[in-house]
Amino acid sequence: MSQFILALDQGTTSSRAIVFNHQGEQRSIAQKEFTQIFPQPGWVEHDPDEIWSSQISVANEALARINLRTRDLAAIGITNQRETVIVWDRTTGQPIHHAIVWQDRRTAADCDQLKAAGYESFFQSKTGLVIDPYFSGTKLKWLLDQVEGARAMADRGELAFGTVDSWLIWKLTDGELHLTDVTNASRTLLFNIHTQEWDEELLKILNIPRSILPEVRSSSEVYGYTAEGLFGTRIPIAGIAGDQQAASFGQASLQPGIAKNTYGTGCFIVLNTGSQPIASQHKLLTTIAWRLNDRTDYALEGSVFIAGAAVQWLRDGLGVIRHSHEVESLAQSVPDNGGVYFVPAFVGLGAPYWDSYARGAIVGLTRGSTSAHIARAALESIAHQSADVMDAMRQDAALPLAELRVDGGASSNDLLMQLQADLLGVPVVRPKVTETTALGAAYLAGLAVGYWSSVAEIAQLWQVDQRFEPRISDVQRQEWRSAWRQAVAQARHREE
Repeated sequence: MSQFILALDQGTTSSRAIVFNHQGEQRSIAQKEFTQIFPQPGWVEHDPDEIWSSQISVANEALARINLRTRDLAAIGITNQRETVIVWDRTTGQPIHHAIVWQDRRTAADCDQLKAAGYESFFQSKTGLVIDPYFSGTKLKWLLDQVEGARAMADRGELAFGTVDSWLIWKLTDGELHLTDVTNASRTLLFNIHTQEWDEELLKILNIPRSILPEVRSSSEVYGYTAEGLFGTRIPIAGIAGDQQAASFGQASLQPGIAKNTYGTGCFIVLNTGSQPIASQHKLLTTIAWRLNDRTDYALEGSVFIAGAAVQWLRDGLGVIRHSHEVESLAQSVPDNGGVYFVPAFVGLGAPYWDSYARGAIVGLTRGSTSAHIARAALESIAHQSADVMDAMRQDAALPLAELRVDGGASSNDLLMQLQADLLGVPVVRPKVTETTALGAAYLAGLAVGYWSSVAEIAQLWQVDQRFEPRISDVQRQEWRSAWRQAVAQARHREE
């Protein structure tokens, strides 16, 4: 048996490659940031060629760091920023436009029109999603409508659409494969999560030709092999999952009732609900967690658009810290938030509000307020927004929440994790391996080639690093949550 699995983790701000061994331990990592493009307020784009060049660069770097030969790789797994849209020419392989990123809000008016036409419940019943610029479908329609000649090319079958996983697979196989997996497909507004097929009625509403779409496969199987000459030997590509589903798998959230929260640019909370999809009554998303063999697991998901990005704003926008990690010590320099609440609705609010027009607000400021209070309020905003989603999940799923498993860069912030436990009233559990997104992709790929024998074996590899127990009273918790809700109301209700 080959010794290692290579996970390609293509994220919103950087591309990473991580090599894992049979114990699920990280042996090598390489990371490279790439350009964020902001053509207009609310618009976010990436260069697809830079996504690819950064990803292949870090893959080679991660292997070189431990002198690994490509023949020592059992498989490659891919995980990716979801909902980001790339369209390219099937003949030349050249993108017709920059990638439109999941954060992009340019199609807000299009989404408003769809809602006004009465389509919201129709889309939700088929896709499990709400109509929002966050998802891929309206972005794809925008590209076909706005890029000169694109719709005619699409109608002639000359264009390929994909989320970032599809783009990477196309490049890895030199155009041999045009496919995606069910987790990424389920985030497009075009995929019926019940039939697990592209939905003709939805395609017609958005005017998307079926020929542009990738083939949809399971999350763990041998899809194909890397192209000759790319790595020196052809390596199986055997696992694909969108980043949040991959993180859930890496967290061993393999049973109904287990939830995880990934703290990154945004926060993404996923609750495994088992083999039956649960329709949300609180504006959460019903999504496919993964499909292994013939079994599909579903999940409820809530997205917080601005989490770690709020700390970046403190650094880059206000200049109150020089490095992101300094926010913890600054926030700890005061005993509480001093009545300051920060709602970081820079690009609107995600679940359970789905308010594209909300804007950021800092409320409760007095002459006694300092940068430390604002820093603490920023960390609290991450925990409050996550608690908003978790509260909705508990009501929708009617499942008891025993604990929240956490990962992502900000999960290393002990103050934030304690605040999260306090606001939820349940333990927050950080695993020893917090690179769970890449680990989940590695597990999915390894399962497909027999590197790991079963899901049960993978569950045994998950280990706890630290547990954060709630420390405040129910009364105190309700006071904090009530004040937060009042702050959110002010961010949402303002004159246009």
